[in-house]
Amino acid sequence: QVQLGESGGGLVQAGDSLRVSCVVSGRTVRNYPMGWFRQAPGKEREFVAGINWIGTNTAYADSVKGRFTISRDNAKNTVYLQMNSLEPEDTAVYYCTARRGLQVGTTKEEYDYWGQGTQVTVFK
Repeated sequence: QVQLGESGGGLVQAGDSLRVSCVVSGRTVRNYPMGWFRQAPGKEREFVAGINWIGTNTAYADSVKGRFTISRDNAKNTVYLQMNSLEPEDTAVYYCTARRGLQVGTTKEEYDYWGQGTQVTVFK
C-alpha cells in the first residue's frame, strides 16, 4: 500500500512563492512517475506538473509553465512543487499523485495513488 502526504500549503499574497511537498510512505514509489494536480471549488481536478522516476523528464500545464517547478528526491521519498509568481487563479487544493508505469501522465485517470491534498490560497 502506498500513502502520500502533502504539506506546505498556506495563504500567500499574489507574487509570492510557496513550496509544497509530498512524502511517500509504505511501498516504495522510487520507480514511479509522480505528479501534482489541483482542484479549485466548482472545477474539475486538473493536471499541474509531472516527473518521471529519475527526474529527467517533466511536464507542465500551460498555465503554470515558467512559474512552477516539480522535482523529486528519491532518497527521501519526497516530491516537491516549487510555485513562484503565484496568482489568485492558482488557489486550489493541491494533490500529490503517483502512477504505476514508466511515462509521465497528464490526466487523472492515469494515476493510481493520491494524497489528501493541501490548500493553497493566493490573495491580491
